[in-house]
Amino acid sequence: MAELSNFKLSVGDAAPRFRLPATDGRTYGLDDFRTSPLLLVVFSCNHCPYAQAWEGRLIELAKEFSPRGLATVVINPNDADSYPDDSFERMRERAVQKAYPFPYLRDETQEVAHAYGALVTPHPYLFDRQRKLVYQGRIDDDWEAPRKVKQRYLREAILAALVERSPSPSSTSVLGCSVKWKPGS
Repeated sequence: MAELSNFKLSVGDAAPRFRLPATDGRTYGLDDFRTSPLLLVVFSCNHCPYAQAWEGRLIELAKEFSPRGLATVVINPNDADSYPDDSFERMRERAVQKAYPFPYLRDETQEVAHAYGALVTPHPYLFDRQRKLVYQGRIDDDWEAPRKVKQRYLREAILAALVERSPSPSSTSVLGCSVKWKPGS
């Protein structure tokens, strides 16, 4: 588990810019989501059991809140040489197989992951209309058993941000597989 003191971004910090290729053949940048009141940026991947366990819940959140103004983008920063399941081709396959309702981007250089301070997969960041961070942390409190979830941290943060309230809590520790950095990165 990565503790709050390890986070690079703090509530109120601006979303770092990015421009990355997606599995749908397009390239996306921060400005492509400018009309959305909220932006959810999630660092995730294909191979991590935590990312896989939370994947369905992330898809559900994106579908539920997209009509209300939430744009979601998922970024895979992992070293695909060491973790072939996280290759761009495997990302394309997974996006189709799971019918992702959001762009799935590849951070080959890992520069974007470094700019955000991504620690694990999944590591969600929620930004308001001004693209200031309002929440980062876990999706909920039980990665293994969706029926046992008591705290839906990300969902509650989205609901608060939609009515321009500060989420409480605004940060929770993150839980997942460490980002797989390239040698020397």
